[in-house]
Amino acid sequence: MMGRCKKAWRRFQKAEDGAVVLIEFVILMPLVFGIFLLSIDMSLYSLRQVHLNRGLEDAVRYIRLHTRTPITHTMIKDMICSGAGTIGDCENTLRLEMVKVDPRAFSQLDQNADCVDKSLPVEPERGFVLGKQHELMLLRACVKFDTMLPGSNYGFDFETDGSGQGRMMAIASFVQEPN
Repeated sequence: MMGRCKKAWRRFQKAEDGAVVLIEFVILMPLVFGIFLLSIDMSLYSLRQVHLNRGLEDAVRYIRLHTRTPITHTMIKDMICSGAGTIGDCENTLRLEMVKVDPRAFSQLDQNADCVDKSLPVEPERGFVLGKQHELMLLRACVKFDTMLPGSNYGFDFETDGSGQGRMMAIASFVQEPN
């Protein structure tokens, strides 16, 4: 029995059948597997982005409709994080920026969003102003996250901070309803 197995093993080692297919497999398999892993990572990114947008929209809806309730920065942050379930450590990595906007003389928000950089010391919130009745407000949420494959750039320029985390933003605008 053992002799037959050894003979079959030697025949298998000496055989050159299928060598051409093996070369293609060795070259193409890492490429196909890499594309597969990147697609999973991009799917997770998209899922986080959708959940961040949903959490922000739910918080904005609450702010618009409950103008008699005193709203704080912490309340808005908690509302967004409760709606954004797939973002890990949301309370510590989410930064909010809410500013009043004049609709007749619109000026854009600063292009550099206020995000948490874990490699730097903690900075205070940049701009958070609660609006009054009939005021147009912009609320920007920025969150940092770790990718599944660190160092992969997804084929495009993906901004990272000093600790290697990527950033994701969502913006919502709303008008404060009257009391």
